[in-house]
Order: sequence, then C-alpha cells, then structure tokens
Amino acid sequence: MKLTERIFGELNGRKVKAYTIENERGLDITAIEYGCTITEIKVPDLNGKKENIVLGFDTLEEYIQYSPYFGCVIGRNAGRLGQATFEMDGIPYQLEKNDGENNLHSGSNGFHHVIWNSVIEQKEDEISILFSYMSRDGEEGFPGNLDVKVVYTLTNDNELIISYHAKSDKRTIVNLTNHSYFNLSGNLKKTILNHELTIDSEGFLELDDTLIPTGKIIPVEGTSFDFRSSHPVIQGIMSEHPQTKIVGGGIDHPYLLKHQHSPDIILLDKESGRKLEIETEEPAVVFYTGNMLENTFAIRGKQSEKHLGLCLETQKLPNQIQDIRLEKDQAYTSKTKYLFS
Repeated sequence: MKLTERIFGELNGRKVKAYTIENERGLDITAIEYGCTITEIKVPDLNGKKENIVLGFDTLEEYIQYSPYFGCVIGRNAGRLGQATFEMDGIPYQLEKNDGENNLHSGSNGFHHVIWNSVIEQKEDEISILFSYMSRDGEEGFPGNLDVKVVYTLTNDNELIISYHAKSDKRTIVNLTNHSYFNLSGNLKKTILNHELTIDSEGFLELDDTLIPTGKIIPVEGTSFDFRSSHPVIQGIMSEHPQTKIVGGGIDHPYLLKHQHSPDIILLDKESGRKLEIETEEPAVVFYTGNMLENTFAIRGKQSEKHLGLCLETQKLPNQIQDIRLEKDQAYTSKTKYLFS
C-alpha cells in the first residue's frame, strides 16, 4: 500500500494536510484535516478505468465557500433538531438556528468546519488516518468537553472502514456520521437517477413541514420509499408521495435498518459496473438524493445540479434525544464499512 501527504491549503495561519492512500488493487482515497473531509475516492470501472466517485473540490477555499457538507464528518449532532433546542437534566440548551427555526448538522461551525489533528498508522494490509478533536464545553451550544476521534482505514480488500469514538465529561448528545455524496458513474458523468439501490429497511421516519422527524414510522410497503429489493433511485424522486414533495422532490429521510441481511445497503451503477456495499452498527441511515444541490457553483469543472450525488448517512435516529444522549464518561463508538467493487 502507498501513502502520500501534501498541504491542501491554509486557514487562519494553520496548514491543512491532505492524505492519499492507495491499495494494491488500484483503489485510492484522499482525505483532508478540514472537517475530516473525504475529497476523492477513485475506483476502477468494469473496464479498469479509474475515476472519482464522490463529490468534492480541489481547493480549501471552495470547501469553505460552497460545500454542502461534501465528504465531511457531521457533529456533534447529525441532522436537524427541532427549534434548535434540547433539554438535558432540566437545563434547556439553545443552538444556532441555521435552517429556518431548526438547527442543522450542529450549526455553521460544527465539526465540518474545524481543522482536526491527524496521525497515520500503517500495517501490512491497511493504512489508517486517525483524526482527533477536542470540542470544548459550550461549543456551538452543546454541554461537555467532548474528546472525539474518527479513523479512516483503507484495506487491500477494497474496504473503507470509518470508526467513531467520543467521550464527554458531562451528559450531552452525540450522533456522528460521514456526509459523502456518492456518484458511481465516475467523474460526475451523469446524475444518480439511474443508480440502483437496496436498503434493508421496512420503515422510515415521517418528516413534518420543516423536515423535522415526527417520530412516526411509515412502512415502506406499497410506497416509492421501498428499496428492500433493488430499484432505480429515480423511483423515489419522481414519486407523488407527500413526503417526497416536503423535501424538495426526492428523499431525505431516516430509514430504520433491520440488520437481517448483510450488507445493509447496496448501491449499483450498472453502466460503470461499480458497486458500493455498506455495513453499519448504526440503527438507521439517512438516504438523501441531493434534492437541494444548487447550480450556483462548479464541482471540478462540472456545474452542480440537483441529484448529482446521493448520501447514505449511517447514524442514530435524528431528533430523538433519548437515542442520541451520551452519559458522562460513557464511551461512544460506532463503525461503518464501505466495500467497493
């Protein structure tokens, strides 16, 4: 395996490193210290042509100015919190209202906008990037000093393993995920409309008009949200289901995973032959079809547009405080594995 390191950019006088790991089967991944952001994943197609399959930029300035969470780690809390507030031990905590009256992805200065520390760990058949960050008590309105570690490991088996670790000195909430936008066509040649998807899930969370989960589970049976067997993503985007209209024409919903089949999620682009299989320890995945991608910026020369990428954000159920509460000194751990073929 091969590792290269370079300076990706500079922010507030601090240099931001980029790491590229390449395995012996021709798959490589690049990640930067800013936001733990995965900037590229290059995978061969059925003819051996190696192309990038995630949305991202070539400069730090573009990530700061334009990025709708491309490839980054979301924290302390993934998703939306209603009215940008929550209560812990009888104390109300007010967060930034950065999505109407709600808080989205922990606020404008969440984990996606900080520079993480990094070290490299190399073994015979895998290389890991170990990112770490100390989120101070009160940062973005959250209680507790939270010590966070995120590890990206690429193996010679074409597995990308993301593991999350955190511990707080106060009771708090934590729900971490990676927000990569996938497009298996390679180098953004096409949208994700004809990608085929399988999700091992019988139900998803209903959203209200402000996109906050109500807590009600809607069965996928008989709806355009049913991906228990492989279906084109366009099935959910072109649907007249009221829930697709709420999110701007498509899907942006938490699916409850059954974990009865392995893997939990399969994404396939038949034309390129590329396949992504995801296994996770988390109880849910937020499936987002890029409904809100704007055409106001370019992505490596390609004009951004709706449905140019999709996200599969493995996590705990958003806005369910009882599910995302972390006790003082309790170890938060989570792991998701992505297999590319």
